[in-house]
Amino acid sequence: MIGRLTGRLIASEPDGTLLVDVGGVGYELAAPLGTAGRAGSADGSVTLHVHTHVREDALELYGFATAADRIAFRTLLAVSHVGPKLALSVLGALEVGALAAAIEREDVAALKRIPGVGLKTAQRISLELKGKLLGLTTGEPGPQRVAAAPATATSPAAQLLDALVRMGWKPSEAERAIGSIQDLERPLGELVREALATLAR
Repeated sequence: MIGRLTGRLIASEPDGTLLVDVGGVGYELAAPLGTAGRAGSADGSVTLHVHTHVREDALELYGFATAADRIAFRTLLAVSHVGPKLALSVLGALEVGALAAAIEREDVAALKRIPGVGLKTAQRISLELKGKLLGLTTGEPGPQRVAAAPATATSPAAQLLDALVRMGWKPSEAERAIGSIQDLERPLGELVREALATLAR
């Protein structure tokens, strides 16, 4: 199963489909609108968190700018009558934080404005996902220390743990990833990238 791809963006279609060259192999991924811009790096490369969907007649790849987006996509798929295409439409219209807020407010009207989402589907999303996306934006309760590197409130380990939890990882998963990092005295962005690489394995 493919969990993450880093390569050069070759094409971006109006429907969100992306073509990414990785070592000479072109991967076609369906993605929420706006993903290409959010996933791009200063060096011109693009890194996508990938959901691999295997069917009898096809192997389909879905790409996301962040791990939180991928988690939200998978959570949406658990809703009755919500398939990959509609889940992509939802995430293309609302970023994860806004989606979680709309669900917690039971704002069916906001969900109905998303292309392809009717009243019944909006009601199902609001009902079935209430409380399930909050961990992606506000963190979640759990241990706030890292065994491999005791964390004070402002230590690199604590900042990294907080960042990973806010991206949707469970504290226990984040702690394991942080414990595998040799040098924590580096910029937070570098630490997050290394931790996410470990979590994606």
